[in-house]
Amino acid sequence: MTTESSSVACRQSLPNSASRCHCARSTTTTFSRATAVTDETRRHLRADFEGGRVREAVLAPNAILSTPCSEVDPRSPETLALAADLVETMQASPGCVGLAANQIGVGQRVFSLDVSQHPKTRTSHGRFVLCNPVLEQATRNEKAREGCLSVPDFTGDLKRATRVTVRGWVPGSGAEVVITTDAYEARALQHEIDHVNGLLFLDRVAGAHAIHVRQTYL
Repeated sequence: MTTESSSVACRQSLPNSASRCHCARSTTTTFSRATAVTDETRRHLRADFEGGRVREAVLAPNAILSTPCSEVDPRSPETLALAADLVETMQASPGCVGLAANQIGVGQRVFSLDVSQHPKTRTSHGRFVLCNPVLEQATRNEKAREGCLSVPDFTGDLKRATRVTVRGWVPGSGAEVVITTDAYEARALQHEIDHVNGLLFLDRVAGAHAIHVRQTYL
């Protein structure tokens, strides 16, 4: 996932997935207070993902982006190396706050996330990587604009829950974690879980009217 104002060049053709839009409009609601982040959750999520390399981003309509990803062994060295590559690539990509494995050509259920520096963030668990994520609870829908590293020329307006609970496993330690969060981090988590389920934000918008050419900032 990228911020809606990331600096990119613009082309005018929509990826094929824009023709599969199916989400209905919804009334905007907001969550009134920040969600507490427990020390235990922070401790489990804290990990050093060093030695990663920057990988090339896969762009829509590449078929790997529309294919559900496979589960992984979170303790395996290969998963830990993948996590390091995700973090390194995310950090090297301007405006990128989340990156799924299939966005760098690996069809596995792993993603990195870090919304801590985004101005719309209310609750943040810092930088982390999650394996085999499961969205367990989602409430209070809100419509907002999203961008994506794999869809560099467009952004979209779509509804997502403003409060979620997600279960997953940490690469390396294999620790099971349950993350409850809200606002922008909740949206980013749903965006990345969609990726590992083979969905782009273009599959969620209500129609072509909700897709916008991304602005370029020099």
